[in-house]
Amino acid sequence: MDELTREFLIESQDGLDRMERCLTDLEQRPQDTALLAEIFRAVHTIKGTTGFLGFKRLEMLAHAGENLLGQLRDGKLLADGAVITGLLELLDGLRSILKTIEEEESEGDGQDAELIARMAELQSPARATANQPVHAGDAAPQTAAAPTVSAAEPPPEIQAPSTPAPVSHPAAAVLPPAEPAPVPVSAPEAPASVKVEPAKPRPSCSAAESTLRVDVTLLNRMMNLVGELVLTRNQVLQATAAQPNLTLLSRRLDMVTADLREAVMKARMQPVSHIFSKMPRMVRDLSQTLGRRVRLQMEGQETELDKSLLEAIKDPLTHIVRNAMDHGIEPPAVRQAAGKDPEGSLRMRAVQAGSHVLIEVSDDGAGISVDKIRNKAIERGLITAARAATESNRELLQLIFVPGFSTAASVTNVSGRGVGMDVVRTNVERIGGKVEIDSHVGQGTTLRLRIPLTLAIIPALIVRSIGQSFALPQGALSELVHVPPQQAASVIEWIEGAPLYRLRGKLLPLVFLDRLLTRSTESQEDAPRDCFIAVLDADGRRYGLVVDGLADPEEIVVKPLSAALKDIGIYSGATVLGNADLALIIDPGAIAIKSRVGMSAVEEAADAAAGGQDGAPVRALDYLLVEVAGRRAAVPLADVLRIEQLPVSRVEYLGYRPVLNFDGQLLPVEDAGGVLAAGQDKPEAQIVVVICREGNRQVGIAVSHVLDVAAGSDLFEAGARQRASGVTLLGNRLAGVIDLGGVPRLSTEQTAHGEWDQIAEIVQ
Repeated sequence: MDELTREFLIESQDGLDRMERCLTDLEQRPQDTALLAEIFRAVHTIKGTTGFLGFKRLEMLAHAGENLLGQLRDGKLLADGAVITGLLELLDGLRSILKTIEEEESEGDGQDAELIARMAELQSPARATANQPVHAGDAAPQTAAAPTVSAAEPPPEIQAPSTPAPVSHPAAAVLPPAEPAPVPVSAPEAPASVKVEPAKPRPSCSAAESTLRVDVTLLNRMMNLVGELVLTRNQVLQATAAQPNLTLLSRRLDMVTADLREAVMKARMQPVSHIFSKMPRMVRDLSQTLGRRVRLQMEGQETELDKSLLEAIKDPLTHIVRNAMDHGIEPPAVRQAAGKDPEGSLRMRAVQAGSHVLIEVSDDGAGISVDKIRNKAIERGLITAARAATESNRELLQLIFVPGFSTAASVTNVSGRGVGMDVVRTNVERIGGKVEIDSHVGQGTTLRLRIPLTLAIIPALIVRSIGQSFALPQGALSELVHVPPQQAASVIEWIEGAPLYRLRGKLLPLVFLDRLLTRSTESQEDAPRDCFIAVLDADGRRYGLVVDGLADPEEIVVKPLSAALKDIGIYSGATVLGNADLALIIDPGAIAIKSRVGMSAVEEAADAAAGGQDGAPVRALDYLLVEVAGRRAAVPLADVLRIEQLPVSRVEYLGYRPVLNFDGQLLPVEDAGGVLAAGQDKPEAQIVVVICREGNRQVGIAVSHVLDVAAGSDLFEAGARQRASGVTLLGNRLAGVIDLGGVPRLSTEQTAHGEWDQIAEIVQ
């Protein structure tokens, strides 16, 4: 295929993707001229380019669609349901021809006469007269009244006519711009309807004009090279730590590498809207096929994810939405009989949470019966009756991911074969993600996908056990607890041979890494030893991993495992550390399952509880409570990496910004409370710096004292239905939450002009 044709195919597919996104919005805003113009441009560009490329079949079909879109753009037709359906058929036809060109380098011998005739029928004079908008002040046509529906109201169900010809209705008067314009409803092809609620109005769809396409293979190679550069940087930093004459160069290498890594990662990131934009069309089609009425809501479409991960979750999200439509949301009559709104709600939400992206798909349908799952699992021999009686609801719900498991009464062409949910878990876990499910009978089901931001480079804590180093991903790490040898016998409790640790009054199950690796069955009478407990949270399973020692955190490059190591089942990858040692990457979720750690009782209670004035569950986050200049403040515990006590003389200043030469890196330090300023007259005075993670960097917070770790609660503004931001309730007292994003960055741009001399003084 020549380069010109290849560029044409890429540009055309991008245009059709934008067209599909705009079409689903156009059904709700049929008189939106910006949407009509964007759709017209997509088809017009294809038609205009095909002329000199010689694709006559594509040109004829695009020309027929362009004629219809011209009528819409000029206001001679209104984009009712029949027109939208016809344009979606046009979209599929154009895509089909483009796919044939890509695969066979020719348009194929398909026939488009029927689709071209459909385009002509939709712009026939009879329909144009009936659907022509009536301007304010004009008299409405004197015909039988027809049902109308505003863009904000769910369209009513209408019986399909007995004759094959479409039924047209006169349009209602156009309302002033302050209110949604009424949309006439023509008979749909099936007795079902769907309403899509866009999360935000789209500013424009011309992003492709300001972007440069880069081949994914090239990006993958760049990412691999950056990964090798990160490994080399880690080794250089360790090798030059004791050589002052090389320290400055190593620091500059560190900063340039960090900025390069961040830039390459951003080049690979794409918004989840690339996947979400496909869902309105699918929901619309399934609504008509299944006879459902569904309102689709999408939030967080701007959240970004690595392109390779985005492609990997495309199929899982498709299966989840199809299941929600077929088995979750009930038909309108069933919902109405149950006292529900006949129109079901399907909500898709994406949000970044630390080093992961959380994608939720929730519906307000029938939910999943745990009793049905239990009985089906016992019937198939997947679980014994005795064990089923002791399993929690969340653990039983996990059985739906077993291959071939289904509680559907019948198999449809949409779902019911027990394959979809297995695909969901397999694909998500293959990229290092996790799947969680919550469901309540009669209330609905929520599926959560926890996806890592990127597969290539992740922050990790290096731990030691049986004389070897292991990497523990920080995304699953909540906190670290040190247990001295003299306290081990008293603070570690044993119940029926299972070790437990009482953490702030709650029992935490423990897993000894050395015993897991060596399959040792040592008893609790072993000699006390110095140990560290890494408190982990993996898929709702909260436990403590006991290790022999800790090293510094590192950014590690994930390397794939060999088949032999994969079979062990507790590792997710391998890496090379800064000291050139090899280390295996621990999989916290796999260890929890292998050690039979059950779901947290706290998580179970939180799922069932509903708090908050807005009907949302109350979030109970753990915070590090500190004192800053006599005031209480809080730092989210999930963002805290470690706490250091050091003399104030260790802190230097880059211009007016306090920085710390910490572990071979320049660390910006926030001193909003004046803790550093108060200790400047006493160079040997001790200060406490809380090292935190903020996005892809680390920052320090200067505090007076560390007080405690406690669970915080949300607060609501008086008389309002929204949470108060920047504040939490700890121990019945208010505490302000420190904004880590407010700490200024130390980028290469800031340090490239006259500040390298200051950096040299600091690091030497």
